[in-house]
Amino acid sequence: MGQGNDDRRSLARVRSALRQKFNREMSDAAISLKDKIHQEAIRLGFIDCGFSKVRALTEHENIYNNWIEQGQHASMYYMERNTEKRIHPAQLLDGAKTVISFLYNYYSPEKFKGSPLKIAKYAYGKDYHDVIKDKLSMLDRFIKDLAGDVNQRGFVDSAPVLERAWAQNSGLGWIGKNSCLISRKHGSFFFIAEIITSLEFDAEQTSVKDYCGSCQKCIDACPTNAITEKRTINSNRCISYQTIENRGDIPSQFFGKMQDYIFGCDICQDVCPWNKKSSPHNEPLFSLKSELQEMSLINWQNMDEERYKQLFKGSPIKRTKFSGLKRNIDKASSHIKD
Repeated sequence: MGQGNDDRRSLARVRSALRQKFNREMSDAAISLKDKIHQEAIRLGFIDCGFSKVRALTEHENIYNNWIEQGQHASMYYMERNTEKRIHPAQLLDGAKTVISFLYNYYSPEKFKGSPLKIAKYAYGKDYHDVIKDKLSMLDRFIKDLAGDVNQRGFVDSAPVLERAWAQNSGLGWIGKNSCLISRKHGSFFFIAEIITSLEFDAEQTSVKDYCGSCQKCIDACPTNAITEKRTINSNRCISYQTIENRGDIPSQFFGKMQDYIFGCDICQDVCPWNKKSSPHNEPLFSLKSELQEMSLINWQNMDEERYKQLFKGSPIKRTKFSGLKRNIDKASSHIKD
């Protein structure tokens, strides 16, 4: 009797284990590849992702070309190149079928305590290109492990891709009056990245309502009148352009109007009502260094190139170079003294 009972119990355990395995397999099968990618993106720290079928972005072609023709890209002449690739992403990847867009939060409530000088929030920590490229590489491997050796490429502000247009196209938000992509769930303090892949998904164009309405707080708040009526930015007048991309002198017409920014600008995002939805990021690599936070105005003014390299190693601020940052500090300091 004892042996028989043991056999029955053993058989019951085997049957139970098989049922659990079957249920797990059925559950996994019920989760589409699209859902698995979304779940993995969230696990890696992205706050949202969306899928778009590859197509020509003809609705953005005239806007982009007019922006270039009017010289609103200022000295960023690289924006004139590869226009066809920007409109036709299939030229970036053989067999491209889908653009998967990802959002990565960088919002921080931290502020400088030691001086009135400011840098844009996205530049508080490590260069976002490096951080997000690592995440995209992990996603690339994850997708290939599930789907085989597909053809795909990841991008984060590193190729002629109309990132905001694709994110809008996949339903992640709308392009606001300040030209930023705005999400009803997350505001606009996020980076946009994408993977263009040869995988085909059930991804129709998603129409996103424009929730800016009659609000024009961003337009009213911009001290240099850089925001155009076409939801684009006239770079010649933009504080971000002047403090980062401009390698010459900052035009005197902007003196006293740059609100103490020495790298980038957050003004149009700070005043946007949708950024009340913003929550602090969870990325340690984006944290503001305490030694930066506590720097006095004198510390900034007396900073030499060696100190600059120490403070901003691996930072997006290296884009403006030491000479550019010193120029910006001098201009801002002059205004503060006045």
